[in-house]
Parts: sequence; C-alpha cells; structure tokens
Amino acid sequence: MDFRVKKIPKLKDLAQPQQHLRALVDRAPQAEAACARAAERFRPVVQRIQAEHRRIATGAVVLLAAWLFIHVMFGANGMVVYRQKRAEYNDLQGEIKGLQDENDKYGSRIKALQDDPQAIEKEARDQFHYVRPGEVVYVNPASPPPPPPAPNTAKR
Repeated sequence: MDFRVKKIPKLKDLAQPQQHLRALVDRAPQAEAACARAAERFRPVVQRIQAEHRRIATGAVVLLAAWLFIHVMFGANGMVVYRQKRAEYNDLQGEIKGLQDENDKYGSRIKALQDDPQAIEKEARDQFHYVRPGEVVYVNPASPPPPPPAPNTAKR
C-alpha cells in the first residue's frame, strides 16, 4: 500500500474580491432608492398596524382561544367524543359483568347436575313434569298448561 500524498494541483486564481465589491457599491444607490419606495408604499399600513396593535393582538388571542375551545370540545379526541366513549365503555363493562354472572350461574348449575342427585331430580320434575307415586300435583287454573313432552322417535 502506498500512503504517499500526491501533489495537489494548483488552484486557478479566483476573481479579485475588489471587483465584486466595486459592482455592489455601484448598484447601492439603486437598491437604496427601491427600499425607500417600498418603505413609502408600506408606511401607512405599518402606521395603521402600530396604532391598532392592541386591538389586533386581542383579536388574535380571542380567535386562538375560540379555535382551541372548539378543537378541545369537538375535535377528533374532544370532550364530546370522550364522553361518548366513556358511556360506551361503562355500558360494555356492565354487559360483561352480567354475562360473567350468567356464566357463573350456568357453571354452578352444570356442576350441580353432574354431582347432586337432588338437582337432577328437580330438573327432571320441572322439565318433564315427573311426579313420584302417591304425590298430588296442584295446577293453578290461571297458568297455561304445560307443553306435552316431545316424542322420543327419531326422524328418518
């Protein structure tokens, strides 16, 4: 490997800075006149703004506050949307709680039907209207009659 530094080629002579400065100084009166014309044209506007700067600033602050209020209340994540989502969340939490309670109730009923003979007997009496020999069943005449038991024949 060769790490020797090669000779740097000579740079061309750059233009003399004095020439650029002279050109700038020659055009200075024209630029000054253009600035003076622009200043005269905008002077009434600037004076009007200076005279009314408190009113303009107050109006700007009021507009900013109004925009901020509208954005906070009705924006994509504003208070109105937040309250709707909060109400929906509370409704869903109540529904979840109800479904969990119902699930627990059915789970305990299943466990009782698997293990407890009294629960099995009660279910048979309620669903199939079974009675023990010698029992008398009293039927309320205002209640509708129980549906007849389904036949155990299979359809082919």
